[in-house]
Amino acid sequence: MAASGLLLLWLLLVLLLWRSRALAAREALRLLPDLVRLVRRLAADRSLPRGLRLRLWVLLAYLLSPLDLVPDVVPVLGYADDVVVVAWALRAVVRRAGGDALARHWPGSPAGLAVVTRLAGLRPTADGGPPG
Repeated sequence: MAASGLLLLWLLLVLLLWRSRALAAREALRLLPDLVRLVRRLAADRSLPRGLRLRLWVLLAYLLSPLDLVPDVVPVLGYADDVVVVAWALRAVVRRAGGDALARHWPGSPAGLAVVTRLAGLRPTADGGPPG
């Protein structure tokens, strides 16, 4: 019963992300390594509030844990649940930390940063970066 409830919640989150066009599955899978590095860098940033950094360390532990909502051996869906969890956490973190922290710690390409900015619920600036 609890597993079916979690699956339903996960499917709802995937549907919301897809519907908002915040992220295509192919883009998400390519961004996952950069997202993990971003989360680690944000978690280590002592200028961010301690509670925020703690949430990021918990997120990293979830991502590195062999236990997932959907096992990673399930094609596409196994990694899609990680993307949904990261998107949800990033939205919460960026609301408090701001777009500057996101840009400062982003390890990937500018195009990837634009996608992550949309994923985090921010509107990119004219140059494609996050708002200040």
